[in-house]
Amino acid sequence: MKATLVKVIGILMMASALALALTRAPDRPVETLVARWAPPPSDFIEIRGQLVHLRDEGPRDDPLPIVLVHGTSASLHTWEGWAKALHTQRRVISFDLPGFGLTGPSVAADYRADTQARFVLELLDALKVQRVVIGGNSLGGEIAWRTAVMAPERVDRLILVDASGPEFEPLSVPLGWRVARLPVLGQITEIILPRALVVQGLVGVYGNPEKISTELVDRYFELTLREGNRRALGERLRQYEIGADAERIGTLKLPTLILWGGRDKVIPPAVALEFKRQIEGSQLVMFDDLGHVPQEEDPARTLAAVKVFLGLK
Repeated sequence: MKATLVKVIGILMMASALALALTRAPDRPVETLVARWAPPPSDFIEIRGQLVHLRDEGPRDDPLPIVLVHGTSASLHTWEGWAKALHTQRRVISFDLPGFGLTGPSVAADYRADTQARFVLELLDALKVQRVVIGGNSLGGEIAWRTAVMAPERVDRLILVDASGPEFEPLSVPLGWRVARLPVLGQITEIILPRALVVQGLVGVYGNPEKISTELVDRYFELTLREGNRRALGERLRQYEIGADAERIGTLKLPTLILWGGRDKVIPPAVALEFKRQIEGSQLVMFDDLGHVPQEEDPARTLAAVKVFLGLK
């Protein structure tokens, strides 16, 4: 009996070691990721000691460039569909926020939304851009409206795509986010990252999981492995408070387009209605079959609403 128990324990230890080996995913230096994920027109700019990955496309004489801000665990690539269609007519600026993509961890480890909004303004200063149309998805949407509140003279129009802001109760939260915010388990995810966890997260934010391609999973998986990003995610989630400063939303007095996925379980469609209620004169377009990242899931259809809003053909 004792020998059998020892054998079972040995088998379990071997199985655990094998599982760890198969899911072990060490951090990757940013230099190893640039060739695949930052080809032209990608560029890097330094802002107060933070090296920022960005794309600045389209005519430089555009008086109102379009700035696009991604959400949690995403990157500027989430806007590729929009940027490709828009940059022939308009200047389009997208970038990786501190803590995500190739930009990597914030040098100050400060991921509060107001700090990120100030970062957006610093980026615009560095690019010598005075006034913009700003749009954002999820966390990026919150950063967009906070930027408009902070500096209304610099924001002409606002586009909110499944944005955070008002108080809400998520219907579903990606497992990776839940694990990352826990002090002990979060540290484990800095060493291991099962690819299946990334797939599960994408299934949770897409309205139609059949649209999730191998390259899409590669992108989210590899950019999560960018050195320091996993630790940054945990810090960002622990610093975040749902509904903080929501009373500021009602102070917005600018043309606003609200786009929402009807199948969004992360930030439910009821939040879209709350934004519309609070922002006087705002327009709401709901896409019943799309999820939390409608601009990525169906760029053409969502952009059509944006073009109408901006008066583009």
